[in-house]
Amino acid sequence: MTEGSVAPKRSWLNRTVFGAGLTSALGDFCYETTTVILPGFLAVLGVPAAALGIIEGAADAISSFTKMAAGYIADKFGHRKALVIAGYALTPAGQALIALAAGWPLILLGRVVSWFGKGLRGPLRDAIIVQAVAPETRGRAFGFHRAMDTVGAIAGPLLGVALLGWAQHLPWDNEADPFRFVFWLTLIPGILAAVSFLVFVRDPEHSPNPAMRLFTTLWDMPARFRHYLAAVGLFGLGDFSHALLILAATQLLTPSLGVVEAAQLAGLLYVVRNAVQVIASYPVGALADRFGARKVLVGGYALGTVMAILMVAAFALREENIVILAVIFAIAGLYMAVQEALEATVTAEMVPNSILATGYGALGTVNGTAKFFSSSMVGLVWTIAAPQFAFAAAAIFMLAGTFMLLRMR
Repeated sequence: MTEGSVAPKRSWLNRTVFGAGLTSALGDFCYETTTVILPGFLAVLGVPAAALGIIEGAADAISSFTKMAAGYIADKFGHRKALVIAGYALTPAGQALIALAAGWPLILLGRVVSWFGKGLRGPLRDAIIVQAVAPETRGRAFGFHRAMDTVGAIAGPLLGVALLGWAQHLPWDNEADPFRFVFWLTLIPGILAAVSFLVFVRDPEHSPNPAMRLFTTLWDMPARFRHYLAAVGLFGLGDFSHALLILAATQLLTPSLGVVEAAQLAGLLYVVRNAVQVIASYPVGALADRFGARKVLVGGYALGTVMAILMVAAFALREENIVILAVIFAIAGLYMAVQEALEATVTAEMVPNSILATGYGALGTVNGTAKFFSSSMVGLVWTIAAPQFAFAAAAIFMLAGTFMLLRMR
């Protein structure tokens, strides 16, 4: 290098960030297609809202505890890429179980298998991304990754809804068969996701730490990070699975459209949610790099609270106006863009690189445990009392978590 020359800056959009984004797009294409048509499938099978809440909550809980174990194993032994690939391979395996299901128990098993894979790969993939970019560009890197993630979450449901509409006109033995047909097709992008990560992603050097102990490491996490996890967990107690949002739209629209058309339209509303998320993800990351990730995250949490309150109003007024429902789903997409891009970014600001995968595992465990409670609570209150009471309870927890994060020093 000549005198006075400047060392080139490390680009945040490198092979690893792009490869991780492409992999996530394919992975989301696989399982988000199932997410969008699963409520309709359960409605055809006669499964109540409580079962959907338990299915989604249990899957989130399994994913969360898997994240903790996967993060610890990666930091202790240094193996990350192979575990991520295994995690992506488990998603299509779970989809196959759902396609074979005749009732909710096998659906639960399939969802748990898929979400076990999601938990296995999540914190390790995020740790790889963090080490592949400079600290000052983490927000953009995660924003890009979440945007790519959501591209698959748009394309998959769109194709799934279109295929479901086409398949229902074919000669089937019962109403559930068109849904099964779409589930089987989701295996293709699921397998390609594992191949993509294998080919494109390079895992930055990560030294093993064989002397590391899980509970000692967790106890030694910075106090500020523990306070942050408390705020995330409190918000998460109301942050229910958006499969319940799809079910809500399906129920509101069924009286005027019928269950299959209502499920299709609810699926398209979910695509609206995902489209807003993909459009917002990179700008959210850029805003976080400029103004601070925690400040922007507080705004995202506030939007989540607004979304839950609007769902209360929709059921209280029996509102089936498609425009109003689209606004609700759009707000859901905006707050998810903030949450998914910036919870990881805030964690990276508080936790040392040597135990970052474990930190992400702790974040995932708190999120998943809280969502198990929230999804189960919303489903049970919905079934026992009324959906407006379920969403009101969710709004209270989300509001409390927003204020707790806002008050953090």
